[in-house]
Amino acid sequence: MSRYIGVMSGTSLDGLDIALIEQHEQPRLLATHYLPMPADLRSELLALCASGPDEIARAALAENRWARLAAEGIAALLTEQALAPEQIIAIGSHGQTIRHEPARGFTVQIGNPALLAELTGISVIADFRRRDVAAGGQGAPLVPAFHETLFGHLGQRLGVLNVGGFSNLTLLAQDQPVSGFDCGPGNVLLDAWIQRKRGETFDADGAWAASGRVDHALLGRLLSDRFFAGTGPKSTGREVFNLTWLDQHLSALQPLPDEAVQATLLELTARSICDALNTAQPDTDRLLVCGGGARNGALMRRLAALLPTAQVESTQACGVHPDWVEAMAFAWLAHCCLTGQAANRPSVTAAKGLRVLGAIYPA
Repeated sequence: MSRYIGVMSGTSLDGLDIALIEQHEQPRLLATHYLPMPADLRSELLALCASGPDEIARAALAENRWARLAAEGIAALLTEQALAPEQIIAIGSHGQTIRHEPARGFTVQIGNPALLAELTGISVIADFRRRDVAAGGQGAPLVPAFHETLFGHLGQRLGVLNVGGFSNLTLLAQDQPVSGFDCGPGNVLLDAWIQRKRGETFDADGAWAASGRVDHALLGRLLSDRFFAGTGPKSTGREVFNLTWLDQHLSALQPLPDEAVQATLLELTARSICDALNTAQPDTDRLLVCGGGARNGALMRRLAALLPTAQVESTQACGVHPDWVEAMAFAWLAHCCLTGQAANRPSVTAAKGLRVLGAIYPA
């Protein structure tokens, strides 16, 4: 049996998603494990997203902690499934993105894959994004090729939307190459604002946002950012969308109720997604949503309202749990690396051509 493990730690920094898949013609999810991110490690990883003192040593120490946390989660998953390390072909590890600036020719994910291989006794495939960037691409998003594998057979004008810290779209239509791009902030600003104002890590079901009223002056300012005017291929990150960016826009307006800012940030996420989808693939029949955003009822309702002719639903409707799509994708990317299959898509990232992604750290 061809078993792979995928480890995903996204920009929301809430924890590590670990997925065990079986790979034949199609990947099949066998089991999952989740580990919450320790608060002090989350704070350090967030701090490393910007320049600071002694950051090289701090990044090295943080990635060692991240690798040990991932190894702990993998060991727990194997124990739960009564599996030995030698029964796993490889681990696909995304690592933790701390910088993403493809316009300057680099993207940085930390996670010490050598240590992870040492701790688990399983070969690790990591560093998936830099080969695409080296070929002139954005290095992100990488999941569209996996979305194509999972959902390309459905035969509709389909959108697959991942809403994590940032949101990205995959567009699938018959007789068309897969396309996709980052849309903008997903949960990153919503999480940051509620953390600042209420000390909570996320807005459960979008309830706080739903309690406020959208401020259209603020929304207009936010949507005027030049990122939203561009079409794909494009990618983004905390370097662009962060609380400093939000504060700059808020400072130009009269003070707003905190819940109105949260409502406006949710509308920003929904509008940026729907505007991008309507521009890139008008008349989309169906939008499948995965990532943490699929559990935000207020966001899902707003997407459905803004896309009245499309069927908006979770990927669960197709038998794939929305929380585990990205972790599955990195398990699949490990399989592609070891079997020599190109896993980027130039139509998505603008790379010069197809490339085999990932670096191999043998057990």
